[in-house]
This record gives sequence, C-alpha cells and structure tokens, in this order.
Amino acid sequence: MSIKKLFLIIVGSLSLGLGVLGIFLPLLPTTPLLLLSAACYIRSSDRLYQWLITNKRFGAYILNYREGNGIPLKAKVIGVCTLWISMLFTVIFVIPLMVIKILLLLIASYFTWFILKQKTLHKNVVERESY
Repeated sequence: MSIKKLFLIIVGSLSLGLGVLGIFLPLLPTTPLLLLSAACYIRSSDRLYQWLITNKRFGAYILNYREGNGIPLKAKVIGVCTLWISMLFTVIFVIPLMVIKILLLLIASYFTWFILKQKTLHKNVVERESY
C-alpha cells in the first residue's frame, strides 16, 4: 500500500468519525465530512468506499447527494432545527462574551444557508434506502 493511499484512508476515516459526531454536535458539518470520506475512500480503497455507500445509514444519503438528487427535506429540517436550538442555548446560557456569541450566530447562519441552498430530494426520485 502506498503512502498516499494510507494517508487518504486515514483522512477518510477521521472525516467519517467527525461526520458521525456531527450528527450530535451541530457545529460539525455532517454532509461535507461524509462526502470527504467518500472522496478519500474512492481514491484509496474500493472496499471502504463500497462499505460506505452501501451503509444502511449513510449510503443512500451520500449517493443521492453525489448524483445531484439532493438532501431529503426531513434531513434539512432536522439539521437546521438542531443547529439553531443548540446554538441559541449556547449563546444564551453558556457563552458570556458578546464577540463569541456573534461569531457563533454567524457560523449558524452560514450552515443554515449551506443546508438550505442544497437541492431537496423529492419523493419522485427513487430512494435506495429509508433515511
């Protein structure tokens, strides 16, 4: 195995781990991290790439996004709501510095924009698995 392939497998695995954490921690962008994992795996390990895109939880999500079909509306709503609930809680109850509060609200606004600008996966697109 070449150093390049090993590096891509490590980066892909770290990205996958962070992407999974991003499901629970709204500041970590799940979709881009999962897509980075797929991009690393497709260039380094066919076995890991196949495992990722056939994964019950992530596979259809990644393939639909990569093929330009979009993100399910449910995923958009859950993502944006979770982001803002946790961000507002943090800004109101946890962070005392106004500069940090503003920064967090700007970050939340950016990720809201990023999620909402993505194409919405409609029911007429054949879904590979349930989300």
